[in-house]
Amino acid sequence: MKKLLSLLPLTLALGTAAHAASIPVRVVVVTTFEIGHDAGDTPGEFQNWVEKLPLNQTIPAPGTDHEVMRYNPRLQVLGIASGEGPEHMASAITALTLDPRFDLHHAYFVLAGIAGVDPNFGTIGAAVWAPRVINGGLSHLIDPREIPKDWPDGFTPVQGSRPDETPRPPLHSLSGDMEYTLNPALTNWAYKLTQSVSLPDSKPLREIRARYKNYPNAQKPPRVMLGDTISGETFWVGAKMNQWAERWVRYWTDNQGTMATTAEEDVAFCQALALQAKAGRVDPNRALILRTTSNFDMPPDSESAAKFLADEASETGYSAFVPSLNAAYTVGSIVVRELATHWDRYDNTLPN
Repeated sequence: MKKLLSLLPLTLALGTAAHAASIPVRVVVVTTFEIGHDAGDTPGEFQNWVEKLPLNQTIPAPGTDHEVMRYNPRLQVLGIASGEGPEHMASAITALTLDPRFDLHHAYFVLAGIAGVDPNFGTIGAAVWAPRVINGGLSHLIDPREIPKDWPDGFTPVQGSRPDETPRPPLHSLSGDMEYTLNPALTNWAYKLTQSVSLPDSKPLREIRARYKNYPNAQKPPRVMLGDTISGETFWVGAKMNQWAERWVRYWTDNQGTMATTAEEDVAFCQALALQAKAGRVDPNRALILRTTSNFDMPPDSESAAKFLADEASETGYSAFVPSLNAAYTVGSIVVRELATHWDRYDNTLPN
């Protein structure tokens, strides 16, 4: 296979040669967006991996949002940019697992993307490995102006009619998937491998943190952490929504979870892998989620939610956009390289 790849041009054709044998994959690096080109311009989540790992071979991916994938034949690492949002993520992962060019039976999947962070949990520029993913996009909702006075917010489980519906509905049902727990041993291994990584601090980051005077964890320098991610397609902001998210995470994890980061695609990532695992195409026990914190999910006490939204309405406006992109590669690449370069150790035996 290495010989075959070395004889192919930079862009692998979709013809007979590409389908003649499976392309071996040890690790799939999953990102969600790229702003422009894959290299040489304003970066998105994909660019650091393309330029630095590097992912120097291009593989066509028609029918996907980004239209190409990237590959490192020496490390046997494949990189994709799924497109933003759960629909793009589910489509990209499903297309990849069904693609006959790749052998993914023992592949590890590392989702490395940016996220909002709860200032009660941590700060911007940090890197957070997720033990759990909680679905924040599936619920009943009553407008807060019409909810009963004793309700904390207007969100209830789809399978119920109260915010504190008891007994708690099942995590997986006809109504949807509300929580996924990633392989605890693998997640803890990734965290321990990277917990001592030094993430850069800067004057701009310190100035932003200083505004969060009543949030001790928000004022700490960036570091590698463990914390759960809530996944939903609505880009919510504000203290009230943050209180809901913290409650929602506690509710669906039986008070075991800790709300840390907020992002769009993580539930779809887990759903797609879980479904394709039923067909034996992938092993969901080999999945990791790393979210690096580009912005707080609520303003400091001195600022309104509307003003905060106006200041950070686009990705490039996020207060720690570039630091979070860099943190995703700095931390994530340590795990990816460890898996890929010690394949004799991790091919048939998962890290623990």
